[in-house]
Amino acid sequence: MYNAGDVILAQVQFTDTFEVKTRPAVVLFEEYGNIVVAGVTSNTEMEGIPLTKKEGAVKDSIIKVNYIFTISEKMVKKRLFSLSQEKKRILISEFVKRLNK
Repeated sequence: MYNAGDVILAQVQFTDTFEVKTRPAVVLFEEYGNIVVAGVTSNTEMEGIPLTKKEGAVKDSIIKVNYIFTISEKMVKKRLFSLSQEKKRILISEFVKRLNK
């Protein structure tokens, strides 16, 4: 079972190709064996929420709040770390802002 704010390593399919790669993602919620996640990229030029090595990331990264998808729990390779409460609040705040546009 995974909790909101867990950073996982999972197999994900990219939106512009049929290719599946193993990438980090942040768990938003899990239900019935499906996990809704936000993608994470090491391209720090992209828009999103910064995630640093100090916080547990392998590299300084960005949580992409515009890249949300659902995966099966079977696609998760492992749990890497959990976001701090403050970072989870920032993540939720960003989603609420975007939903209210």
